[in-house]
Amino acid sequence: MASLDVLDTLNVIEFETPVDKIITQLKQLITSGQLKPGDRLPAERLLAEKFGVGRGYIREAIMKLEFYGLIKTSPQSGTYVSGFSLKIMDSIFSDIIKFNKEDFNSLAEGRFLLESSSAHLAAMRRTDYDILEMQQALAEFDRKVSVNEDGVDDDMIFHIRMASATKNSFIESMILILIPDLIRNIHERNICNAIDTSNIVQQHHDILDAIILQDADAAEAAMKNHLKSWGLVVDV
Repeated sequence: MASLDVLDTLNVIEFETPVDKIITQLKQLITSGQLKPGDRLPAERLLAEKFGVGRGYIREAIMKLEFYGLIKTSPQSGTYVSGFSLKIMDSIFSDIIKFNKEDFNSLAEGRFLLESSSAHLAAMRRTDYDILEMQQALAEFDRKVSVNEDGVDDDMIFHIRMASATKNSFIESMILILIPDLIRNIHERNICNAIDTSNIVQQHHDILDAIILQDADAAEAAMKNHLKSWGLVVDV
């Protein structure tokens, strides 16, 4: 019996993907101060050559670093280190998040309210560039789901792109803060394996279609339907 108890404490060994390794090295450069707020990252081609990987890996790593608020991408000026780091964000918002960090329902309700507004505003304010960014994120999510890979991170990146389209820095920042905790909780609760992924994919397309048409009410309704289908919010 004792040996079985010991086995219960062990976890599956996770192997780092090329994207994970790229992210780790870039994060170290940022958090150590070697890359400072406002510093521009080298071009994709140069990073790919330095890391010895394809540019697709670099793009995915950059998307995920954006997702965590460490870098920003501008169509005019390229990719650069964000003006606020995760450490600063954690310091400013620690009290806001701390009271419900372990309360998954509160966290999910906060996301429900924020993202409903996010979808509505994104439909009103999105640019052609925003649409392209959302389409690219959704295409990667579609690809992951089609080959039965974990697409949670890519799902969330789509939502980050949508938040950016609101042109509301508060909504974008709060979603950037809330989503990492939601990812952790979703994985811990094994929620991803309990839902119909094909239905989730279609819901994302419904949201994006409404945003493209600039139908704010339809975008908000599609977002609410999407979040409720996850079972994350019961009474809102």
